[in-house]
Amino acid sequence: MPSATPLAILCQTASFIKSASQADQCPADQGLEVAFAGRSNAGKSSALNTLTHARLARTSKTPGRTQLINFFGLDESHRLVDLPGYGYAKVPLELKEHWKLHLDAYLTQRNSLAGVVLVMDIRHPLSGFDRMMLEWADVTGLPAHILLSKSDKLSYGAAKGVLLKVQTTVRKEFGNRATVQLFSSPKRQGIDEAHAVLESWLYPAEDSVVDGDQTDTTE
Repeated sequence: MPSATPLAILCQTASFIKSASQADQCPADQGLEVAFAGRSNAGKSSALNTLTHARLARTSKTPGRTQLINFFGLDESHRLVDLPGYGYAKVPLELKEHWKLHLDAYLTQRNSLAGVVLVMDIRHPLSGFDRMMLEWADVTGLPAHILLSKSDKLSYGAAKGVLLKVQTTVRKEFGNRATVQLFSSPKRQGIDEAHAVLESWLYPAEDSVVDGDQTDTTE
């Protein structure tokens, strides 16, 4: 069972803040937030729901249903963000262009963005869209963490093989800024590891999480 870390406890009480169809509709750009991105049908919404032990993000058998930037609060100054799924061919071109314009604005202008969790189907990792997101993170200097989702669809040995291959490729092409792990929502695999990454981004060393509040330890 996942351990009850401070962040895990906060995740259990996460709540919806608002949805935005464009960057200027986002909540106030203060505090820290982590964005979840991924190709449509990669399991992004399921991963977000699993990590929060709630049904925050809408899941659907029809890819491309997340069409807004959705914000969820952990406390008054820390958020998780569900970005629209990308790369689904049946989404109208006009909507794709709208997403691209406003996602680019969000990703390049959002000062509170502390990192990006990139969800990839372990059976189809490192698509062209995934590489674009990793390149963007590399250029902007933000950390990225890859969840190889649906790892339960492969045998343990095969999943480990894909993990090693993706780690090697990412390290070679993007350096040490991007990290990789296995993840399965149905099996609840990788929750503690993902929580540790989120906590390091949202509550860095100079801060502490006490009873769901951020406490400034500086003098």
